[in-house]
Amino acid sequence: MNKRILFSFILLAALTLIFLLLGVSAGSADISPAELMRVLMGRSSDGTAALILLKIRLPRTLAAFVLGGALALSGYMLQTYFHNPIAGPFVLGISSGARLMVAVTLVLAARGALRLGSALMAGAAFFGALISMMAVLLASSKIKNMSMLVVCGVMIGYICTAITDIIVNFADDSDIVNLRGWSIGSFSGMKSDQLIVAAAIVFISLAASVFLSKPISAYQLGESYAVEMGVNIRAVRIAIILLSSLLSGCVAAFAGPVSFVGIAVPFLMKMLLGTAKPLCMIPACFIGGGVFCIISDIIARTVISPSELGISTVTSVLGAPVVLMIMLRKKKNNA
Repeated sequence: MNKRILFSFILLAALTLIFLLLGVSAGSADISPAELMRVLMGRSSDGTAALILLKIRLPRTLAAFVLGGALALSGYMLQTYFHNPIAGPFVLGISSGARLMVAVTLVLAARGALRLGSALMAGAAFFGALISMMAVLLASSKIKNMSMLVVCGVMIGYICTAITDIIVNFADDSDIVNLRGWSIGSFSGMKSDQLIVAAAIVFISLAASVFLSKPISAYQLGESYAVEMGVNIRAVRIAIILLSSLLSGCVAAFAGPVSFVGIAVPFLMKMLLGTAKPLCMIPACFIGGGVFCIISDIIARTVISPSELGISTVTSVLGAPVVLMIMLRKKKNNA
């Protein structure tokens, strides 16, 4: 490992620690740093502070880190699959497909047709993400131009969003409250059992991605080269599809739609590391995505405190300029 990569991971580790502490500290209730440390060490006598920090802020901050990492890793996997730096779960409509199935599940659960639980939400989101992914893959088999493929993904996303909006409009008032709160995107209200389910899904997917780093590296160099190296292209493609769908679906299930993270973070990590090697990029994208979403969440809950912004609003403001930078750089390289 060269010095730049080593320094990059040390920096990411330091940023993770700093923003985890800032994420737990940020909020409308004023809790001193000394009291925060006492609560974290289990030495606090203030029950209210302990409740706020351990039951509300800590699960929320950890959820932002885990789900943000999942979204960035999903984006990196999709960019690898399509060989396109602006391919991401939000742009390709995969997040919208997951959002649609979660909306259907919430309505059915509210009417007693289903028993709502973390596993059911995750399963519904994965199913919706997988359907959208299949639609994108079908389009990719007919359309070889990557720019047009991205347009197709955007259209798939709009279709899913339109159907979701129809469901919201025809839902009962009690359903709409849950749907509208979830549809703006937020890490708030994350419970410990939900966090455990989300973390299990994400970390298993992360481990599988690291395990696949060598065949993915060969795949990046071209299919002919990968075949010569003994890589099963079909198996690698299926694995990438399933992992990216599972990761983006998990985020949609527990946090709602979160935009631009899957595109912006892999680009930033590639600039930071100075390499595109999957063995380095996979953990860097996960950590970078987690830090990015913690920062976004802190902004979302402090800018107009005690009210909150939707997390997707903040990630769009922070991530959209990066996407523009990618497109301008790509145009300059093609010129």
